[in-house]
Amino acid sequence: MRTTTLYIFIILAAFLYTCQSKPAKDTPIGNWQIGPFVKVDSLNPILGPLDTKWYCPVRQDTVLWQGKDIFNPCAVVKEGKVYLLYRAEDFVGQFNGTSRIGLAVSDDGLHFERYPMPVFYPENDQYKDMEWEGGVEDPRIVEDENGTYYMTYTAYNGHKTRLCMATSDDLVIWRKHGVVFDHIDDSLATTFSFKSGLIVSTLVEDKMIATRINGKYWMYWNVGELYLATSDDLIHWEPVLKDDGSYYAPALLPRPDMLHTDNIMCEPGPAALLTDKGILVFYNGIYNGISSEKGRPEGDSLTWAGVQVLFDAENPLQAIARADEPFIKPEKDYEITGQVNRVTFIEGMVKFKEQWFIYYGTADSFIAVAVANAQ
Repeated sequence: MRTTTLYIFIILAAFLYTCQSKPAKDTPIGNWQIGPFVKVDSLNPILGPLDTKWYCPVRQDTVLWQGKDIFNPCAVVKEGKVYLLYRAEDFVGQFNGTSRIGLAVSDDGLHFERYPMPVFYPENDQYKDMEWEGGVEDPRIVEDENGTYYMTYTAYNGHKTRLCMATSDDLVIWRKHGVVFDHIDDSLATTFSFKSGLIVSTLVEDKMIATRINGKYWMYWNVGELYLATSDDLIHWEPVLKDDGSYYAPALLPRPDMLHTDNIMCEPGPAALLTDKGILVFYNGIYNGISSEKGRPEGDSLTWAGVQVLFDAENPLQAIARADEPFIKPEKDYEITGQVNRVTFIEGMVKFKEQWFIYYGTADSFIAVAVANAQ
């Protein structure tokens, strides 16, 4: 599913990049970034496939719901522990496995115990047509001031992706709210990727709390170029349009050259944190054919790497600084070879016990962790 739409964006990305009026400045690691992150090589990968049986209510049969691949987790700190909500695939069906969301918990952020059953999955409900049989994918999570968890996820029926929302009070029982965009022309799904929603938040102790800017909540979304949407309630969202009312106002564009690790696409990552320097956004850069002068592969090998960018605190559309180099990229065997090769896909991040933990999918097959000191 990842690679089927990648190349159609290349020409469009190049054109949009040249039209961007105020491109972000490329900078090395500076005091606006978090890091450096160090992979925990002694333990990685920290989670992999497991032969756990579970009765699927849609298939009406027992499946190994996390038997094939484990990847792309989001993370929260709750009551002094780290919780991961991770994507798990079985072996069954026409789409190379159905995706569901599992839950794991840790006292130290490194060693996890899993719940035996998925906590979020396609059911025989009003959302089945959107979620079956591709499944529910790639969660990202924040809290509100009252402790309610808001999880964006991708519903995939095998033909179309839709960005959806679910809420929970305990991370176990979830309420589905359906598609986040109420008024979207379905014809746009052939042009834009309606998935990967990352809500702007503020770190309050160890919690990432959804935060209003200019009276609205904000969310970065899409794969290719990053766009924005706003909301009054965290459930219903409206995409931000260009000044002339057309679709959509770009917040971040790929850099279509041979020197950057996002020359094909950008995709939201694990955090969009409002800090005293601006909105710090972690995103996944997808690149191809990078010059060997920087020690990166040449040829047709697509690669997913983690990058940081800073947006203006009052104008989430305006990038003011952008890292020239990724802070994490595929280097280990389990990151280079798997279901999708050359992937370090960052999607979960917490501040825990005076450290930053980033959890990422490796080659769409395992989950690994990298750690940075919190200053």
